[in-house]
Amino acid sequence: MIGFGTDAAQQDIISYVALGDSFTEGMSDPYPDSDSVPNGRYRGWADRVAEHLADHVAEVRYANLAVRGKLIDQVIAEQVPRAVELAPDLITLCAGGNDIIRPGSDPDSVAVAFAGAVEELSRTGARIVVFTGFDTNWQPVMRHMRGRIATYNMHLRAIADRYGCEVVDVWSMRILDDARAWSGDRLHLSSEGHRRMALRVCEVLGVPAEGDWKEPWPVAEPRHWRAARQEDLYWAREFLVPWIGRRLTGRSSGDNVRPKRPSLEPLRLHRE
Repeated sequence: MIGFGTDAAQQDIISYVALGDSFTEGMSDPYPDSDSVPNGRYRGWADRVAEHLADHVAEVRYANLAVRGKLIDQVIAEQVPRAVELAPDLITLCAGGNDIIRPGSDPDSVAVAFAGAVEELSRTGARIVVFTGFDTNWQPVMRHMRGRIATYNMHLRAIADRYGCEVVDVWSMRILDDARAWSGDRLHLSSEGHRRMALRVCEVLGVPAEGDWKEPWPVAEPRHWRAARQEDLYWAREFLVPWIGRRLTGRSSGDNVRPKRPSLEPLRLHRE
């Protein structure tokens, strides 16, 4: 198994492929120099992890196949075969969340599909990292999904044990129970949320990275209840209603969106 952290400096090249949906694509975390980035693509925790790896390795070859809105079957059909073809040293896989949050979804069935994906990816010999789902208890509109997510998480842990994967336990990251960890749509991490997630992934990998994902948030300014209510109404109109509309019509935010890094290419850093 490939070494990371202090051992990574002993290697000339590390290859890394990220699979999943909007979480891994990096939604709501634009590059600081986004005007110079092709297609204005997002950064996100996976790009940040690749950057941290590049601090310790001569060359990081990185592909990100994740596309917003993808369901587990789409990830399996469109991304897993490509990842197997690329045969990287490291794979991160986060998938199934878009299935779980749909009304009437069955976490047991989604987990069976996820296990099949991990089995296929494990044949590459890569180090595989998987992610639990977020605890939605802090979000009133999504709190009712908590039981399904918890059930799915238990399956994910069992799958990880079966195939020797490492787990990023997102559920236990209480630091994300703060609105500042989330973008205005309340569905995707903010830039600060992605930064902290990258540090957590590096911790699991054993990759030294400057910063502490558990660092307490600064004391928040008090908000008047009327301002909070107006924000809730704006969010429902601008984000919740369109999201429900896409679900009802079978459309996805990822329709016609291509992976931002479809091939393993040397990483070019875009630091702040």
